[in-house]
Amino acid sequence: MDRIRIVGGAKLNGTIPISGAKNAALPLMIAGLLSEETLILDNVPRLADVAQLQRILGNHGVDIMSAGKRPGAREYQGQTLHISAADIIDTTAPYELVSRMRASFWVIAPLLARMHEARVSLPGGCAIGTRPVDLLIMALEKLGAEITIDGGYVIAKAPGGLKGATIEFPKVTVSGTHVAVMAATLARGTTVITNAACEPEILDVADCLNKMGARILGAGTPRIVVEGVVKLNGARHTVLPDRIETGTYAMAVTMTGGDVQLAGARPELLQSALDVLTQAGAVVAVNNEGIRVTRNGAGIRPVKVSTAPFPGFPTDLQAQLMALMACAGGASRITETIFENRFMHVQELARFGARISLDGETATIDGIARLRGAPVMATDLRASVSLVIAGLAAEGETMVNRVYHLDRGFERLEEKLSACGASIERISD
Repeated sequence: MDRIRIVGGAKLNGTIPISGAKNAALPLMIAGLLSEETLILDNVPRLADVAQLQRILGNHGVDIMSAGKRPGAREYQGQTLHISAADIIDTTAPYELVSRMRASFWVIAPLLARMHEARVSLPGGCAIGTRPVDLLIMALEKLGAEITIDGGYVIAKAPGGLKGATIEFPKVTVSGTHVAVMAATLARGTTVITNAACEPEILDVADCLNKMGARILGAGTPRIVVEGVVKLNGARHTVLPDRIETGTYAMAVTMTGGDVQLAGARPELLQSALDVLTQAGAVVAVNNEGIRVTRNGAGIRPVKVSTAPFPGFPTDLQAQLMALMACAGGASRITETIFENRFMHVQELARFGARISLDGETATIDGIARLRGAPVMATDLRASVSLVIAGLAAEGETMVNRVYHLDRGFERLEEKLSACGASIERISD
C-alpha cells in the first residue's frame, strides 16, 4: 500500500495548476445516462473516484472513451471523457460497486427518469457519519416514483414516467438537489425545488444539462424550477475548477510560507475560505491567471470559523484549516455544523504535537510554534490532506499511511507540491 513521505520546513514557491472539480465531475458523468447521445466532458480530473464511476457506468452499458492531452494543450488540462449511453443494458447498480463510492447511488435518478425503473444498492457506510439517502428517496417519490427497499436495494419504478412536482427539502442537501434536478429534467410538467443547495457544482451540472436541452432555471439559488422535456441531446461541457483543491493548496502556502500562483482557480467559488485565510495572515490576490497566495514574514493569526453550506465556509476545508491553526499565534475555534464524526483527524494531528480539545461539534486549537514530523494515518479524504499540510510545515520526517483516500480526491498531489519546492514523495511498497 502506498505511503507519502514528507520532510517539512520548505517554503512553497511556484505555480500549482487547479484540476477539474471532483464534486462536479461525478454528477456530470452520471448525467450522461439521461441521453442516448454522447456527452463530452473536458477537464475531468484523474482520480480514483472517477475511475470507479467509469466502472459503475460501464456496468449499465455506457461506453466511455478517455482522451488525454492534445498537441498544444496546457499541461494541467484534465482528461476528456466521451460518455455514450445509447443503450442502457442494465438498470441495476450492484452493492459491490455502489458500496465503494456513495455518489454512485445517484444513478437512480437518470435511470428512473429515462428507463422508468432502477434497482440500486443502498450505499455503504461512510467514515464521516451516516449521510442517509432518505431525502433523495423523498424527492423521487414526490416525482411519482414507487419505491420499495428490499434486501439492501432501493427498487424504484415509474411505469408511466415521472411527473413534475413541488419538492421542499427540510434541510439543504447537495446530493438530494442533484438527484431531484436530474430526475426532473425528463419528468412531465414543471418541478419546483425549494431549499435547494446553492453549491457551484449544482450550477455547473445544471449548465451542462441545459446545453443538453434541459430547461432549468434558478440553479445556484435556493429555488430551482425545471420544465420537463421529452429527451436530452448530447453536448460538450468543461468541468469547473475544484474549489476544495484550490482552498487546500492556499492553506498549504499559508502554512509553510512562500508565494504560489493557483492557476485556473476561480475566487468566487470559495470567497469565504479566502476571507478566512486573509484573516489568518495570508495575502490573497486575484489575477488573470487565477489566485496568488503569499505569506512572507507574517505569523499565522488565529481565527474563529463555523462550517456552513455554500456560500459559507466549506466543511471539506475544515480539516485543512485545523492543521493550519495548529501553528497560529493563539487559540482558534472551529465549529463543524454539517457532518458528525468529522473530527477524526484530530488525534492524528495531535501526533505532530498539535494542541486540540473537542467540545461537541467545536474544536479549540491552541497554536504552537512548531509541529514535529510523525507517522500518521489518513482516515478519510479531506482529513488525509490535512496531515500533508501539517507535514509540510513540521520539523523532520512525516510518513502518511493509507493514502488511497488522497487518490480519491487530489490529482497528482505530490507532483504539484514538489514542483513548488516541497520535499514530498510517494513510496510504493
